[in-house]
Amino acid sequence: MARYLLASGRIRESLYRSPKMSGTPSLPKPVRYYHAARAPNPRRVQIFLDEKGIDIEYVDISIMAGDHKQPEYLTKTGSPQVPALELDDGTVLVESPTICRYLEAIYPEPNMMGRDALEQAVIDMWQRRIELRLMFTIAMYFRHTNPHMAALEDQCPDWGEVNAGRIDARLAELDRQLQGREWIAADRLTIADITGVVAVDFLRLIKRLIPDEMTALAEWHARMKARPSTELK
Repeated sequence: MARYLLASGRIRESLYRSPKMSGTPSLPKPVRYYHAARAPNPRRVQIFLDEKGIDIEYVDISIMAGDHKQPEYLTKTGSPQVPALELDDGTVLVESPTICRYLEAIYPEPNMMGRDALEQAVIDMWQRRIELRLMFTIAMYFRHTNPHMAALEDQCPDWGEVNAGRIDARLAELDRQLQGREWIAADRLTIADITGVVAVDFLRLIKRLIPDEMTALAEWHARMKARPSTELK
């Protein structure tokens, strides 16, 4: 059972075994993860870490308080982005898919990004499709219409409403892909499923539900939500 130390001093335990490292010991080891609780992109990496069973220190970053814009953080990351992964040689990686790709290289099992070129391409295609077509659409609606987001965004409510009208069509794309399938892009859970569950969970912030007719999407979402890694933390 892996144990996770958060900046608050709280210990979080994973139900997954700690993974074995790959045969590339020369690569720097991850030592610290800068996390913003419940924010979509950090949550993608958190689920990935939990599914891999990776032990790492969590440092809580408050986006609303502007922690990601403080000089000390910017010196590490080079940009006001969360999440970030710090390695034992001082390298700091940002961008959720980039962080996950590095973790996959060091901790290759369970494989979540593809075992061969074709599988990698299909998984990456669906992960990017969900990220850019569904998650971005929901995020633009939320960030441009919710008054609390004015602290982070130069809001354009009309742009938010444009995206609101696209959400069901984007959900339908995912529902069609899941018909007759247990997982989105492979015969097992992959990063595409992780990005998918984070995107669909984002609906709660805009008070929307999966449409009743999208049964394949709803059944997949229920399976994902049964996994300990997807519990909202």
